[in-house]
Amino acid sequence: MIADDLRRDINIGRFRPGDRLPSESELTRTYSISRTAVREAFALLRSEGLVEARKGSGVFALDPAKARQSQPFADLDLDRLSAVIELFELRSAFEIRAAGLAAVRRSAQQIDAILKANANVAAAFENGGDTREADFSFHYEIAQATQNKRFPEFLALIRTGIVPRVELERHDGAPRAYRPNPDIVAEHARIVEAIVDGDQDLAEAAMKAHLEGSLARYRKLLRSGAEQPGG
Repeated sequence: MIADDLRRDINIGRFRPGDRLPSESELTRTYSISRTAVREAFALLRSEGLVEARKGSGVFALDPAKARQSQPFADLDLDRLSAVIELFELRSAFEIRAAGLAAVRRSAQQIDAILKANANVAAAFENGGDTREADFSFHYEIAQATQNKRFPEFLALIRTGIVPRVELERHDGAPRAYRPNPDIVAEHARIVEAIVDGDQDLAEAAMKAHLEGSLARYRKLLRSGAEQPGG
């Protein structure tokens, strides 16, 4: 994903604060993607405070340390299960509505993007890999399909809670092994089917079941100190 590559390059210092990022046309050629996809990547990075657009000049990198400090939710301690649960409760209210709006507003191009993102989740799951990055992209594409830019902007704000940088720790301080949600492929399939069919009520119900199932697993984990489940 182009946004992931640019975010990494900013965080490791390949693009220092004040550096101009490659232009839309350069990135379009490099990644063989549309200008729309490049603009969406820039919009995501702007919402994270990592870049700024200067009219007539291009897009420039900002200081990632300052961006992290200034971001809402920056004080969340994502080593704590209780903090992750707080974000899941927030996501439930937000993403259920997003799924319903996506079902009635999505374009053909956005359906393709959701299908592709979901295929990446399924591939990561089947290969025994970490599904979190692919899962975030799936939910982000649904947010985009609401045709309301505040939905993907908000999802970007809580990205670190969806794709944590570190593994949550057990009560005794030992790291938990990451385990993806065993039902993620089937749950996503029900969401996708409802969105493709344009069924708002069913899309909301499918998203609710998906997120509340994950929330229930995290609550059980908090009580038991078992392994970390996926979203």
